[in-house]
Amino acid sequence: MQQNIQQHRVIVIGAGYTGASAAGRLARRLRREDVSITLVNAEADFVERVRMHQLAVGQDLRPRPFDEMFAGTGVRLRLGKVTGIDVDGRTVSVTAPEGNGGPETLSYDTLVYALGSAWSTHAVPGAAEHAHDIAGRPGALRLRERLAAAAPGTPVVVVGGGLTGVEAATELAETRPDLDVALVARGALGDWLSPKGARHLRKVFTDLRITAHEHADVTAVHADRVTTTEGDVPAAITVWTTGFAVHPIARATTLETGDTGQIVVDATMRSTSHPDVYAIGDAALVAGPGGKPLRMSCASGIPTAWQAADAIAARLTGTKLPTTAPRYFNQCVSLGRKEGLIQYVTADDRAVSAALTGRVAALYKELVCKGAAWGVANPTMGLPTRRRRVTAEPVTRTKVPAEAA
Repeated sequence: MQQNIQQHRVIVIGAGYTGASAAGRLARRLRREDVSITLVNAEADFVERVRMHQLAVGQDLRPRPFDEMFAGTGVRLRLGKVTGIDVDGRTVSVTAPEGNGGPETLSYDTLVYALGSAWSTHAVPGAAEHAHDIAGRPGALRLRERLAAAAPGTPVVVVGGGLTGVEAATELAETRPDLDVALVARGALGDWLSPKGARHLRKVFTDLRITAHEHADVTAVHADRVTTTEGDVPAAITVWTTGFAVHPIARATTLETGDTGQIVVDATMRSTSHPDVYAIGDAALVAGPGGKPLRMSCASGIPTAWQAADAIAARLTGTKLPTTAPRYFNQCVSLGRKEGLIQYVTADDRAVSAALTGRVAALYKELVCKGAAWGVANPTMGLPTRRRRVTAEPVTRTKVPAEAA
């Protein structure tokens, strides 16, 4: 079918959990005759970021090609790397994969910014040169290759005592019991968990023979060790999991951003400075319960994708804006393939006394991971939807009013 030049052009940049979900959900909300949806991503298949610790230790993950995921939806995949955004001129600069053509400038009427985040070394000397990351597939595959060549007894240190570090350490120790696995944490092991959750985590660490170096800050990373405030720890392989930093492109634009470089948004995920831009997932500075910013996570990101997609559709079709407020329910932690921990939390992400542990928790976490991937391909959760006609005029270049959802 010939494309109508009056189509409203939506460009979604980044096809992680949030970007892919937003694109698919929009496609199911709007008539194809009225809107074109282009999803820009550097890779042709969906990456399950929450499973990168599994990929790193040698487990194979199920391929999820976007051409199958979006077949029949009207979403067009544009393979390439986003190299710049002109939010005042409403264009995105994309560099094609090597050998597939030159750079291209894409124009939009609505932009959904979902470039997400990458690992952050926090400027610790030697971390960038000597440490491995599992924030994405390239880093996880490099670590996989290094681990495959590691001899028995090789000391492996995971830096970071949060959810990602705990999952990486336990997956490593379970898969490779011949390695000497240790974890360095700034605070006490599991200090973000309830007493029950922390006790279970310590038990799993003991069972897997993981050494925990607590209350220690890493001050330098070397080829054969990490230096901490409590002394040196042998490390032929260092895995860095101390947190994420957002993609720097947003900060280079005229978009309003916070101290973290995240885009400041209203309750509908719309930029407070540019009403034709929406930010979702790790890229967005979203106020959660009590005004506390949502943490960077899949649990935070997918609801923001739904909120943005529904808000865009509502504004374009003249229907009611969504009113769902973000909140948390639990933190799901895999501790290898046989153990897990489900820590129940308050709406603003504080641990409560209740926690689910053991094999049941491991199964629960696995179902959550599978459900998240299924939800990307089924962003309306399998429910029937009505594709509505676009009736609204494009937004004007005025500052977004302080509107609730």
